[in-house]
Amino acid sequence: MKTSSSNAPSASSKMSHMLRTSSLKGRALAVAAILGVLASCSMPPTSPPAETPVAALPEAAAPPKPPVAPVVRTTAKSRWISVAWDELPGWPQDTTIYAWPSLLKSCERPATGWAAACESARSLRDPDEARVRSWLQTHLQPFRVEPLDGAGEGLITGYYEPLIAASRTRRAGFQVPLHTAPADLAKRKPWWTRAQIDAEPAARAALRGREIAFVADPLDALVLQIQGSGRLRITEPDGRTRLVRAAFAGHNDHPYRSIGRWLVEQGALTLDQASWPGIKAWARANPGRVRELLNVNPRYVFFREEPLADPSAGPLGAQGVPLTPGRSIAVDKESIPYGTPVWIDTTEPLVGAAPPRPRALQRLVVAQDTGGAITGPLRADYFWGWGDGAEEFAGRMKQTLRMWVLIPRT
Repeated sequence: MKTSSSNAPSASSKMSHMLRTSSLKGRALAVAAILGVLASCSMPPTSPPAETPVAALPEAAAPPKPPVAPVVRTTAKSRWISVAWDELPGWPQDTTIYAWPSLLKSCERPATGWAAACESARSLRDPDEARVRSWLQTHLQPFRVEPLDGAGEGLITGYYEPLIAASRTRRAGFQVPLHTAPADLAKRKPWWTRAQIDAEPAARAALRGREIAFVADPLDALVLQIQGSGRLRITEPDGRTRLVRAAFAGHNDHPYRSIGRWLVEQGALTLDQASWPGIKAWARANPGRVRELLNVNPRYVFFREEPLADPSAGPLGAQGVPLTPGRSIAVDKESIPYGTPVWIDTTEPLVGAAPPRPRALQRLVVAQDTGGAITGPLRADYFWGWGDGAEEFAGRMKQTLRMWVLIPRT
């Protein structure tokens, strides 16, 4: 599942690592202009002095045009309300050309109603910031995304592509298997739970011989399953090491359960501590309860091994196109179709020596993925990429969110 650079961003100054150009700039908050109207009162003379010319009265101003009624569309889980471009917070400040490659990738698998717009996008010659921005504003219409009942607050979290050391064979220090899908996965729904895979002989037998690699830490395996894919630095039996991708290949059809939420419910962590770094710290302090923690989430993900010929290429999202760090998000496809450009208004997570106030994160992204925990109309997962900083930014991201979809004009 859940381009292109070899490193993930780490705060506004590191956003540049989210693209092939490795050069995103931070952006400033939009500045609103406030118009003040001053009025003064005085008693005029009964008639102006004869030597003072009387100014001609200005012509009556034309009556204002009646407001255009917004267009309202609905999906299975959300309501979209048309808005003007100047209602997108931070729109003038984003460098939209950095999202253009993501949009073109999605046009390889265009959503319903996108065929003509995608043909036009592909034919745009010599795209630069001015041309891309003009194309977006000419061909697309922004719609504010709301829940069907018009209430509620959005949430954006982060995910990334982990890099994990692995061994091709089970050996000392590498005992936790990563599996390909079992032969009977499509026939048995749901398949065995995570706890049953450890305890049931039939489940273990179904996975015997289907190990693609072994990792050192069960939490590393869980990270791969939560993120949906990852990079493995595999040591082969002859001692050689190579980099491959463990790509998503299915799951056991059980619901995803948050281990962070469980730790909060147990009183082990506070809401602020329930980030991935906080969960790992708890596991190190409570090694005897790690299996109990893992079994809270019954969902078990299977992988397939893929070569990684181009380390700058992102993993395939649920849409079937490569993800772009900083410009791809996961969504609930019943609210926002894959391939839809989305304007997000949120903030960066506070990481390390962060400023006292979160920096705004307002930018154009493309809906290209989904996830087990990504449900609802105002819910998104922001792809941070891979490499230095990606895990910490993704693990600490839990921000409020507003979203607007951009769809072809009709």
